[in-house]
Amino acid sequence: RMGARVSGRQGGRLAPLAIDGGRLGGIDYATPVASAQVKSAVLLAGLFAEGATSVREPAQSRDHTERMLGAFGAAVERDGLTTRLRGPATLRAARVRVPDDFSSAAYFIVAASLVPGSEVEIRDVGLNSTRTGLLDILKMMGARVEVGDLREESGEPVGTVAVRASRLHGTVIGGDLVPRAIDELPVLAVAACFAEGETVIRDAAELRVKESDRVEALARELGRLGARIEPRPDGMVIAGGRPVQGGRVTSGGDHRIAMSLAVAGLCAAGSDTVEDPDNIETS
Repeated sequence: RMGARVSGRQGGRLAPLAIDGGRLGGIDYATPVASAQVKSAVLLAGLFAEGATSVREPAQSRDHTERMLGAFGAAVERDGLTTRLRGPATLRAARVRVPDDFSSAAYFIVAASLVPGSEVEIRDVGLNSTRTGLLDILKMMGARVEVGDLREESGEPVGTVAVRASRLHGTVIGGDLVPRAIDELPVLAVAACFAEGETVIRDAAELRVKESDRVEALARELGRLGARIEPRPDGMVIAGGRPVQGGRVTSGGDHRIAMSLAVAGLCAAGSDTVEDPDNIETS
């Protein structure tokens, strides 16, 4: 639609793909799901296109690209769930400090919430509100989480997260919270296993098309440890408070499943062995 030529199997729909550039034109694109990756790809192409390019989303996705382009001098406009820019655009060099990754910090935050007597402080971590749904969900579950030293660096909110162990209870996770916590939902499912009561995760069908089908992977592997998880097309229902035992589980090649299972092992009654953990190195 922007003027590039894409060839591949099934009319350019399947890899391997060959992309021939050319004179691109701006477009108005509505994404079928809230996807920062798709949004970013269209906006980056829009930098080199003639005219305006806009991306409309059904819900707010991560906005790191928009913030970074602004830091490099691009005139990015945001109006609700629509982001637009005009090309061709000229960027200027800038000094950038990349904050620590919130998704990586999430496993330590959840572990500290679950392991009795724990107290963890994570400094200089990125606290972009499009990424920190996990903090809101943990607070809904009764976690003791505090955010301090909040500031902005290179257009990104940065600060310190302090968390202490606490008794968690079940909750309902859905709607606008999901895109803000989609990568953290696996470890939140682990937290739900150790919480009192039932936790429902819905509106999260995207979990089934990640590096693995994370709904089935969590139900299967955590089930081996004694958890009870009912898979649903767009999420799962987790019965909390059941005894979770140690055991042998596998990541299925998915780094977020591997790290979530490791957190489960910290709280299980007995040792937990996670097979195929090498993928964690790429996380």
